[in-house]
Amino acid sequence: MRDRTDEIKEFEETVVEIKRISKKTKGGNTIRFSALVVVGDRKGKVGAGLAKAADVASAIRKAIDAAKSRMIDVPLKGNTLAFSVTQKFSAAKVLLKPAPAGSGIIAGGPMRIVLEAAGVRDAVGKFLGTNNKTSNVYATLKALEKISEISRRKEAIKV
Repeated sequence: MRDRTDEIKEFEETVVEIKRISKKTKGGNTIRFSALVVVGDRKGKVGAGLAKAADVASAIRKAIDAAKSRMIDVPLKGNTLAFSVTQKFSAAKVLLKPAPAGSGIIAGGPMRIVLEAAGVRDAVGKFLGTNNKTSNVYATLKALEKISEISRRKEAIKV
C-alpha cells in the first residue's frame, strides 16, 4: 500500500484560507474549521473548493476533493489570458487583463493564487469590491469561465 506522499501529484494544491467556525448550541460551543483550497495543473485547468469539517486536515481534504470535481479549462494565449474581462460575483468584482510577456502576474493574493494554478504567467488583475477571499476566488474563477466562453464563441464563428 502506498502513502499519500509517494503519489505523483497531477495537481498543485494551495490553501488560500482556513477559518475557525464556532456555533453556539444547547450543549455548548461547537468548533469546526472551514478551508478554501485552489487546485490547478498549471496547464489551463483550475478549480476551487470550500469545505467544513471538525478538524483542519479533514476540511482541507474535503475542499481539495470539491475543487477537483469543479475544474474549469482556461484558454491561454501563450503565457497570458486570451481576453480582458470584468466579472461580478456576490459583492466581489474583478478585472482581468492580458499582459505583455515577462511582466508577471500583477494581482492581489487570492487572484494571484488562482492565476498561478491555472498556468497564467503574465496578467493584470484588480479587485473592485470586497476583500473577502472566498468571494474573490470565486469571482476570479467566474471571470476565467467567461474568458473560455468568449473564446469558444470566437472559434464557433470562425468555423
